[in-house]
Amino acid sequence: MARTAKAASTSAPHLRKEGLAFLRSLVRVNKTDPVEAREWFNANKATYETELKEPMLAIIRHVTDAMLEFAPEHVRPAEKSFFRIYRDTRFSNDKKPYKEHVAAWWTHTGLDKTSGAGYYFHVSTKEVIIAAGAYMPEKDQLAAIRHWLLDNHAEFRKLIEKPAVKKAFREFDGNALSRPPKGFPAELDGKPHPALDLIRCRQWGLSATLPVETALQPGFAAEIARHFKLAAPVIAALNTPIAESLKPRKTVLFGLPQAPKTAKTR
Repeated sequence: MARTAKAASTSAPHLRKEGLAFLRSLVRVNKTDPVEAREWFNANKATYETELKEPMLAIIRHVTDAMLEFAPEHVRPAEKSFFRIYRDTRFSNDKKPYKEHVAAWWTHTGLDKTSGAGYYFHVSTKEVIIAAGAYMPEKDQLAAIRHWLLDNHAEFRKLIEKPAVKKAFREFDGNALSRPPKGFPAELDGKPHPALDLIRCRQWGLSATLPVETALQPGFAAEIARHFKLAAPVIAALNTPIAESLKPRKTVLFGLPQAPKTAKTR
């Protein structure tokens, strides 16, 4: 255990060729019988720990340190940001036991791991994806963002269309509906509602696809942090209505706020 902790703390914040070689081998064996795949992985687990997990944790720590400046509410231990390599196959027809990429996600403090707007990156055998946004938000969070966009669409559009943001993140993933969601207007003053394209979205994500070789470069962690810093105002904007929707609401009784229960009224 001590050896692992020491190795993790001294790992450079980028991957090595050996790490990508292991990932390529994992992709190949993952397509075989699940039992065989697990046997292979267990026999090579030390290589996974040394060449993928420890370097990934070093990258995550480096990025997290940088985020203290522009996203302190997303700072968390590296082990909590790092995604497990194991797939949950209990309810899936795809029984491959392992993911074919290594990834990390920085959620907002107080929100569930995959809720709210946050920061993400992964490395596969083919590419590096750096992303930021609100992905698959829960029903209440989805509604909160859409209602917020009705009044703040112009400000939000300015954030995602900043030249530096558009240069770094060339893709915007909205997973949009074909028509306005139920309960939301399609028009305003007889014209298409100016927020229509944004409220039709089911998620709001910026992403950049980089060559896989980027993960081998000494400046890899710094490149991730640079992208995250550019996206920080967008993430803060998306989390504003989400945080508001999570605030406890006072119970109203006969039009008046209900007094909190005391020992005598319980």
